[in-house]
Amino acid sequence: MIPRSPRTGLPLIPKSPPERSARCGDPPPAALLAGIDQFNAGDFWHCHETLEGLWRGEPDPIRALYQGILLVGVGYYHRQRGNPRGALAKLRQGVVCLEPFRPVCMGVAVADLTDTAMAAIGALANGTPPAAGGDLTPAPKIRLVTTDGA
Repeated sequence: MIPRSPRTGLPLIPKSPPERSARCGDPPPAALLAGIDQFNAGDFWHCHETLEGLWRGEPDPIRALYQGILLVGVGYYHRQRGNPRGALAKLRQGVVCLEPFRPVCMGVAVADLTDTAMAAIGALANGTPPAAGGDLTPAPKIRLVTTDGA
């Protein structure tokens, strides 16, 4: 019997280091595209909900791509809510998950996303004061690319 989360009822996933999947050349599933749309709209809460189901139900190492995007979104959610410590922790975890998938996986420009997240980590870690409007840096947009890089 597969152990399940008491909170969500989804399968518990054993901890393992993220690794690149042979499925990186596959097209992104519909749930990933929906999560990316939510992320790009700044709706990090719903992005988390969308990608959590995808991530937790995935046995392939590609799950770390989904989890990494989810964690970067949660980092920006914490940043929006004025929690720099939580933002730093989640952004850092997200970058670790995403590293094996650079530069592109499933059409997601992972290198762009991790570079932008790293800039936010640097600003948060250095205590850079927020710009006008209370934000440190703009939230990244996840860019989708074709196999030829366009």
